[in-house]
Amino acid sequence: MKRNKILWVDDEIELLRSHIIFLNEKGYDVDTVTNGEDAISQVKNKSFDLIFLDEMMPGLGGIETLAQIKEIQPNIPVVMITKSEEESLMHDAIGSKISDYLIKPVLPSQVLMVCKKLLESKKISVEYAAKDYLNDFREISNKLLTNPDYDEWIEIYLKLVGWDMELDIHPEINLRQTLTEQKKECNKEFSKYIEKEYKSWVNSTGKDNVPILSPQVTEKYVIPLLNKSNGPLFYFVIDCLRLDQWLVMEKHLIGLFNIQKDYYFSILPSATPYARNSLFAGLFPSEIEKNFPELWESMSDDENSMNKFEKELLQLLLNRKKVKLNNELKYVKIIDPDVGRSFEQNILSHKKTHLLAVVVNFLDMIAHGRSDSEILKEIAPDEPAYRSLTNSWFQHSYLLNVFRTIATIPNAKVVVTTDHGSIRTIRGAKVLGDKEASSSLRFKYGRNLKVDDKNAIFIKQPSDYKLPKHGAAVSYIVAKEDYYFIYPTDYHKYLSYYKDSFQHGGISMDEMILPVITMESKA
Repeated sequence: MKRNKILWVDDEIELLRSHIIFLNEKGYDVDTVTNGEDAISQVKNKSFDLIFLDEMMPGLGGIETLAQIKEIQPNIPVVMITKSEEESLMHDAIGSKISDYLIKPVLPSQVLMVCKKLLESKKISVEYAAKDYLNDFREISNKLLTNPDYDEWIEIYLKLVGWDMELDIHPEINLRQTLTEQKKECNKEFSKYIEKEYKSWVNSTGKDNVPILSPQVTEKYVIPLLNKSNGPLFYFVIDCLRLDQWLVMEKHLIGLFNIQKDYYFSILPSATPYARNSLFAGLFPSEIEKNFPELWESMSDDENSMNKFEKELLQLLLNRKKVKLNNELKYVKIIDPDVGRSFEQNILSHKKTHLLAVVVNFLDMIAHGRSDSEILKEIAPDEPAYRSLTNSWFQHSYLLNVFRTIATIPNAKVVVTTDHGSIRTIRGAKVLGDKEASSSLRFKYGRNLKVDDKNAIFIKQPSDYKLPKHGAAVSYIVAKEDYYFIYPTDYHKYLSYYKDSFQHGGISMDEMILPVITMESKA
């Protein structure tokens, strides 16, 4: 095995001979020089994995030597060794991009720890990560045999998402396929679980042990903050946000906010016209249809307009719950970057707004746009790349700037959630239906729908699932696992076109187990 090469630069190198022998015994090759000029010459002519650099040397000092080393080899890790604990010196060294520093006199064990941290931490963390995942693999597999309840399903999903992201950090761990297969098996069992339990959830009287569903989210997480907050409350619904996408976004916010995460289950279909209306209305879709027929009929004229009364539905919910706002409810829907930038510029005008609801459509646009864009497919061919794309967008987005500004507003609070997630669809399922049937890929409603039962839940009576009727004799089908629906016409063309695309509306953990984030500024 290749031994790591270290260069140790110190004008009193003979006093460190025992340290060097110790490092040799531990598997490191150590070259030594006694001044900065020789160190620079060595770096020009040889390749080193790590440099120990004395800060105080005659002639060229440690900081000056460091600067020249970084010009030659900018990525080589350098550990500064100094007798001084002056803060200004540490600032100079850190500003010059040292990887670590030690205060003289140094012990051999300290030196070894630094070597392991800078040269072997990746290898050690990979070994431990692989071992830890295999332990979790067994734990999840065993849990699937015990008929997990909804809380246990959340735990399973959190573990799977955690490992998804851990393997992003350690792609050299050859376990991605194992994780993918385990997630597929979990989604298969999760679909069986939802098929068995979901109808009883939506028909619960409130006394049963059921998870939080879309209609309860605003009442449980938003209204209590309105009643006790003396500052503005910003309620963000980011369309089509998966938990893993939120976690990459959250990394940019942990320095700004204290963050609490809870979880809920999306209603079916896990699609915007149903789940988001339900989120704002505090009602199931059939209840919206029944209680506000004039709104529902207007929304139903075409599927693209089915979310045009979100502000009205939210206001009606506040009225029912007898919530009196200090001023008018504000609502913003961000459907393109221009609207987002305008919102960013005007966010401070809402610092006295009691409740501002904001819908952000960008991630949903990425999910849909990826099906039609070869460039997006190339950029985000799989889940790790999809997370990376989300991170890149958020890091440079108006939305991050909005959160940064909100963090400066006294007593401001933020609730962030989503209406549904998405899943990468892999397997096509042939479906039959009349020409009036809806065109969605993960769910459909219409007359005479036919599909293999193993690929979908068949809903003959929409009222049993608290779904709108959409006319007489209409039934629904909702896709399980990673299936997507294709009509027989041009079957192979569309089978290929939509394979490996991100879709929503069906039954999977990624679509249905969703975060609710409550944030309060650290300022």
